[in-house]
Amino acid sequence: MTARIGLIGARGHTGRELLRLIGGRDDMELAFASSREFAGTPVAEMAPEIASELVFEALGPGDLEGRPADAVILALPNGASAPFVGALPADTVIVDLSADYRFDGAWTYGLPEIHGRDRLCGAVRIANPGCYATAGQLALAPLRGRLAGDAHVFGVSGYSGAGTTPSRKNDPEALAGNLMPYALTGHIHEREMSRHLGLDIRFTPHVAEFFRGLVATVHVRLAEPLSREALIELYRTAYAGEALIDVVEAVPEVRDGTGRAGAVIGGFALDETGTHAVIVSALDNLLKGAATQAMQNLTLALGLPEQAA
Repeated sequence: MTARIGLIGARGHTGRELLRLIGGRDDMELAFASSREFAGTPVAEMAPEIASELVFEALGPGDLEGRPADAVILALPNGASAPFVGALPADTVIVDLSADYRFDGAWTYGLPEIHGRDRLCGAVRIANPGCYATAGQLALAPLRGRLAGDAHVFGVSGYSGAGTTPSRKNDPEALAGNLMPYALTGHIHEREMSRHLGLDIRFTPHVAEFFRGLVATVHVRLAEPLSREALIELYRTAYAGEALIDVVEAVPEVRDGTGRAGAVIGGFALDETGTHAVIVSALDNLLKGAATQAMQNLTLALGLPEQAA
């Protein structure tokens, strides 16, 4: 089977990664790619991995009728997906990278290492998790049922996470020599992590002057003390056999996650009581935080090999 994939929102940083990943698979072909800014430009100029004569098009929801696609990836800003979802046939697989459907029970939330692959097999409406939410959940999931109180997540991301629309959060001059906290309460990824893990989570995001990569430092209070060896073993057991999750004893840094298809989890510090634990998760916000995860969800939904690219 060669699956025909449409991409809406190809202009952004994540769109470029998705084109590269689609072009790297023998069992997928790009059916169309939408970008108003690049309309008329050959896709291969931006993504030489795509071996076709396709050009970028400026597609609106009304332009999708009759377009042959087995699946469509929506890489759009928050709030922009609904018209495209409404225009696509009910049996077309949709993977939405925005936050629009992450709280919608009719959509399948796609973080396979935690929430299971069976739910994604045959799914046609899939909400891709956020980048911080992925890092935080991976760092916390093995501790479900063992916590006493809130979990605190301190996150720092490269400015590619702020998208391409100009703002202070992706302005190299504003970020030079700087670390910028924002959304001090109620960040959408805080609510996302809390909902899908069933935990009380407090999250503080920051953006720094590097382009890509993300690190999340998680503080938790354990209901019962653990040794460091037992804590590490808990994570190794939880992620045994997961090709994209590396559990290490060292403290992961931003550079450990940058360019990596998956995530690295480590640190595993404990205080003298054995009840205050700190775990660090690092990943690439454009890959496991977005494009790689979307491809995992897409392949599972279509019944294709998950790790082929």
